[in-house]
Amino acid sequence: MTSRRKAEELIAAGKVQVNGRTAQVGDKANPAKDRITVEGTVIEPVRQKVYIMLHKPRGFITTMRDEMDRKCVAELVSDIPERVYPVGRLDRDSEGLLLMTNDGAFANAMTHPSRHVPKVYRVTVRPGVTEDQITQMSVGMVIDGRKTAPAGVRVLEQAPGRVVLEITLHEGRNRQIRNMCEQLGLEVARLKRVAIGPVRLGMLQPGDYRELTKEELRSLTAASAKAERRNRNEKAEKAAAERRAAGKQRGGERRADHSSNGRPGAGRRTSQKPSGRKRG
Repeated sequence: MTSRRKAEELIAAGKVQVNGRTAQVGDKANPAKDRITVEGTVIEPVRQKVYIMLHKPRGFITTMRDEMDRKCVAELVSDIPERVYPVGRLDRDSEGLLLMTNDGAFANAMTHPSRHVPKVYRVTVRPGVTEDQITQMSVGMVIDGRKTAPAGVRVLEQAPGRVVLEITLHEGRNRQIRNMCEQLGLEVARLKRVAIGPVRLGMLQPGDYRELTKEELRSLTAASAKAERRNRNEKAEKAAAERRAAGKQRGGERRADHSSNGRPGAGRRTSQKPSGRKRG
């Protein structure tokens, strides 16, 4: 199993065949009925959909295979009969909740920008944090030329030389928390994802995994749909605001034109009295 983008790249490169015919991007196929090959290897249909949460430990790469032979999360789920893959990412030095599945539609719903489900992180920073730094993270910061979305930030613990923050992100930018902290001069000593939407890591130990319950799966799907509706509404409100602003601007221009060309008294010559000098 691979990502949607990677699959499209393989198709565009002519490496995917369906029933002996080279596939094109946009073609449809039924894995249960059609014979699909990638570079000559037959792709077996998914027999059972699997949804798990893994507590990714630090030091593991969020991938199923690593060319540099580093530890990757595939090792932690090797006993699962179906081939699952990560939903989203956690960088090598981060830990915590990572969803894995073999359901492409579910993975896309969890990672698509228009359906971004909020993610909660427990972050230990050094040496300390100020109210101004918290405010900057909360309202958004410019990173790589683009402002981050507002984030939820609150202090959980405070001790000399360290502070534990809870940060809730509403977008999926790469290494966002680490980049924000670096820009503010904060050292990230530990970063742990503790929740994705309504689903929490709980007491699951590092390296362990478990299947999502039906209720957790339903709640994640509902959270994804809610995020999509919110994103759609925000776009509609933004478009409406832009239309209103454009309308006001056009109205102002019309009033200005009317004022200069048709206002009573505009352009009228002022009468001048005779100079009063007598001829004589």
